Amino acid sequence: MTTGQRRGRRIMMTDAERDAYLSRQRTCRVATVSADGSPHVGALWFVWDGASLWLYSITRSLRWSQLCGDPRVAVVVDDGVEYTQLRGIELRGEAVPVGEAPRTGEPCPELDVPERLFADKYFAMDTMPHDGRHAWLRLTPRTITSWDFHKLPGPPTA
Repeated sequence: MTTGQRRGRRIMMTDAERDAYLSRQRTCRVATVSADGSPHVGALWFVWDGASLWLYSITRSLRWSQLCGDPRVAVVVDDGVEYTQLRGIELRGEAVPVGEAPRTGEPCPELDVPERLFADKYFAMDTMPHDGRHAWLRLTPRTITSWDFHKLPGPPTA
């Protein structure tokens, strides 16, 4: 994985800042592309395990069908209202389905960590509830770009 970031290094998050930020944030925006090149962006819940972003998607969604045809994806997690508060992360790579689709809870050791993290983060539970409508996508980013405008010196210039 590379940061893919030459410009803006002074506002780039450290690995520890990135991990903490992705652990706290709740919603990401996932960009996919159809066979004819039409883009689609939608919001989704996620967890970060320190190496991969895990997306829990409805299998009958446009996102899922587009990723089955073309696994390339870009995901943005960001926040901030005022200019000096803006921060975020863009992760790019390929989304790979993991486990059965839709997920019913069949044993899948690869999903033990993301399901524990997800259940705790979104449901305050120890185990993951399965609804037979969602399934897991793993994005191990090829590139990561981050920004944290808190790190900028002084007020913004026009």
